[in-house]
Amino acid sequence: MELTSTRDPALRATFLEAAARNVPGDGGLYLPARWSAPADLDTLLDLGWAERARALLDRWLGDELEPAEIAEVADGALDFPAPLVAITGGRDALELWHGPSLSFKDFGVRFLARVLLLLSRRLGDGATRTVLTATSGDTGAAVAHAFHGLPGFRVAVLYPRGRISELQERQIATLGGNVRAFAVEGAFDDCQRLVKACFADPELARALGLVSANSIHVARLLAQVLYYVEAVAALRRAGRGEERPWIAVPSGNFGNLCAGLLAWRLGLPIAGLVAATNANRVVPDYLDGGAYRPRPSVATLSNAMDVGAPNNWERIDRMFAGDRDTMRRALRWGSADDSATRHEIARLERLGYRADPHGAVASAVLERCLGPRETGIFLATAHPAKFLPAPHPDRLPPALAAALARPLLVEPLAADAEALRAALRIDAVTR
Repeated sequence: MELTSTRDPALRATFLEAAARNVPGDGGLYLPARWSAPADLDTLLDLGWAERARALLDRWLGDELEPAEIAEVADGALDFPAPLVAITGGRDALELWHGPSLSFKDFGVRFLARVLLLLSRRLGDGATRTVLTATSGDTGAAVAHAFHGLPGFRVAVLYPRGRISELQERQIATLGGNVRAFAVEGAFDDCQRLVKACFADPELARALGLVSANSIHVARLLAQVLYYVEAVAALRRAGRGEERPWIAVPSGNFGNLCAGLLAWRLGLPIAGLVAATNANRVVPDYLDGGAYRPRPSVATLSNAMDVGAPNNWERIDRMFAGDRDTMRRALRWGSADDSATRHEIARLERLGYRADPHGAVASAVLERCLGPRETGIFLATAHPAKFLPAPHPDRLPPALAAALARPLLVEPLAADAEALRAALRIDAVTR
């Protein structure tokens, strides 16, 4: 696999080089330089989840990783299912929350953790690396669980104080050990700004061995492509292989939609992608014809999507060479505010399906975008129990009940880059 930068098409890197560097040196993000369908894609769709994941990763990374390494990474990271659940005629949910942190983030983050562990083993330098990430909810939990206790790694997770659910906070801030949780006074965009400032500091990045676990890391995108392929395979297993679904993606930082577009470019037989946002309408406004105008995020029920300056939009814009008209032909889009989200949760409940707020946003937008004879799948990206207003252990899956029982280990942090730098330096000295 050859990767290039969203800003400098002449820049080239292998997958492992990109994984080690996090981002190119030109301020852009990594994207595959070429991305075409495997000749045997139709055959691969008939394989089971685990076998297909190994096969696709071998197609993409076989020139850099040995088969045993691919199996180690894939089997260790992707050892949970992504079931397709029928809702009503022509509407399905792809449940992506069956991993350890009960969120779709587990796919990309666990894959990234195992790639980085493999890289560390190859380098054999004994260095300790610092995984630094900002979260609007679910990324932090996935990162904390994927790297907790992993030798050679420290973890620092920044989240906006009071703007994530109680259970999301518990998942992030109760593990301890090599995981530190910083509650930032501000919004997710402030957390993202602090993290970017640290990565922009070459001396700090070298001293701490900074590693990004946010969706800007290309390894996360690669793993996420796999479950889009699984969605189509699941339709085939259900005897619906002739259908070409529109897949609705709850979108905040737009990494998930970017992975879906990579799957579409791969030649996956889908009609296209639906970009679904909450009240943070930066992208829908742009696709409606307005200027692309990042702005401060608005707090909503679907908090993991509360992003006013989406990191991954640069990738999507580059994939379409900045041509909005071409982009509009590949996408449908829309938004759902909190009122519409509550209405959709209730509607799905009446149909016998319990959705989390993020999946409900995707479902609501999907319903508005589809014609009567079109097939639609929405991504159910988190376990609905994570968003209960008053969580009780008896109503929770075991992983969440355990998180609720552990004490909080939170470090308050001002929205100040120097305060974060100081905290990270102290951690590096004392551990």
